[in-house]
Amino acid sequence: MDRSPAHSAEPLSRFVDEYLSYLHETHPTAAAADGVHLHDDLLEDFSRSAVDAQVRELGGWARRLDGIKASTLTADEKLERRMLADGIRARLFALEDVRVWQRSPLYYAETIAESLAGQVLFDYAPVTERARRVVSKLRQVPRLLESARQNVTDPPGLFVRVGLESFDGVLTFVERDLPRAFRNLEDMHLLGDLADASTVAVDAVRDYGAHLRDAVAPRSRASFRLGADRFSQKLRLDEGIDVPVDRLLQIALRELGKTQERFREVAAGVARGPGDAWQKAKAHHPDADGLLSTVEDHLATLLDFIRRKRIVTVPDHGPLVVAPTPEYYRGTFASIVPVGPFEARPMPAYYYITNVDPSWPADRQEEHLRDFSYAALWSISIHEAFPGHFLHFEHLRRVASPLRKSTFFTPVSLIEGWAHYCEQMMFDEGFERGNAEVELGQLAEALVRLARTVVGIRLHTEDLSVEQGVRFFRDEAFLEEGSARREAERGTYDPGYVLYSLGKQMLLKLRRDCEAAGNGGSLQSFHDRFLGQGGVPFWMHRQLMLGATGTLLE
Repeated sequence: MDRSPAHSAEPLSRFVDEYLSYLHETHPTAAAADGVHLHDDLLEDFSRSAVDAQVRELGGWARRLDGIKASTLTADEKLERRMLADGIRARLFALEDVRVWQRSPLYYAETIAESLAGQVLFDYAPVTERARRVVSKLRQVPRLLESARQNVTDPPGLFVRVGLESFDGVLTFVERDLPRAFRNLEDMHLLGDLADASTVAVDAVRDYGAHLRDAVAPRSRASFRLGADRFSQKLRLDEGIDVPVDRLLQIALRELGKTQERFREVAAGVARGPGDAWQKAKAHHPDADGLLSTVEDHLATLLDFIRRKRIVTVPDHGPLVVAPTPEYYRGTFASIVPVGPFEARPMPAYYYITNVDPSWPADRQEEHLRDFSYAALWSISIHEAFPGHFLHFEHLRRVASPLRKSTFFTPVSLIEGWAHYCEQMMFDEGFERGNAEVELGQLAEALVRLARTVVGIRLHTEDLSVEQGVRFFRDEAFLEEGSARREAERGTYDPGYVLYSLGKQMLLKLRRDCEAAGNGGSLQSFHDRFLGQGGVPFWMHRQLMLGATGTLLE
């Protein structure tokens, strides 16, 4: 893999193809999400020897990339080379410094769940072939969880609880959802193998859950905090955001104040105070039986508005199926599972809505449904579907460059920044104009994302406690107690949730700067050009659209 830096004239395209193949091989679950199914019979190897091997191999890829002569590259390839170098360093930093593989049981639960679900959700191959791959994955669950047992010895206590909850979802998925998914399978031998492998996996998950509860949880004393240096380095490498943390916090607090001011202005036309106005709006919501059909109706309305107002091109696409969130994924509120960008043909994507659990007491069910108020639902579906994540991924599927197409390289700030930007942009373009409750919903979503940035930064770089984070979400973003607690706790294990509002602000600034430079064009042409450039960081979008990186945020 190593080459002499002084003499390599390797084409960058060959490096990209081989490096991406390496990533697909070592990360088979993410490869399937990318739409690449060469390794669908495998689960990841999280053994310490495998982690150490990845560190060595990534070092080799970095040296090989360094050896590619800049003089042989086009202007765009020089940008891509920098993006690749940052990405390799980011992977090394994640393995050696952030060490989620050593800190979080959730990491292992999500890998199992997403790996199995990828074979169930997408009809990319005959059902018998996908069932055999599921059997293979299930038989590897004990090995993966043995790695978890060896690696995760002193996680933060909250990480143990969240991991146990996720493993409960994995059990439900294997015991209930897998048999349903393969109920039309006619091969009795394969059905028997599936049942046997499921028993092996279930026993391993239960044993590991008992290990977490009995052996790990009582001695879990580790801190969830990354610390200011690691947090800043993660932003630099993962996202290309080289802005001091204290400046990011200032920007978030400034935008929070502006959004709260607008929230109060709109609320004045609904009720006496902003809290009362939002509570009144939240009281108007679908019931549990009508929630999913309401979402389906909203999607049709949004799609019509996008086309009529020429917001962004809507490519031909497969169906978008609105469905209840599977048990293993109920930690999310609403989410999209898109078709991988490398899939050879259109297939249904899934828009999951986490409905109430019938076993919940009535007051908890009502609190949950209030977060799906008609006011909020519009922004939720704009974010997840049209023109947010779903439409973004459909554009990504049409990008030619493997580097810019693959989700392995797409920054969180780009994915979530686009979707969150769309919420405001649609209302700026006149969607539901004059509907104060719906505008409150859009502003409320913005307040939550801004509060995430503030709380996430302070959780990881200062000494903010989870309880203080709960209070911040409750007081500054008008969340009810349960939702505020879920948001604050998520910030401990998902520091990337600070990127929703930061990505939105970077995109708004890019658009303003393009307009000021006279090359913004129509709104649709700007959006189409932006999405057509693929999954690259904002500094590279700015270079491609403006000829210079400039300032990402102001």
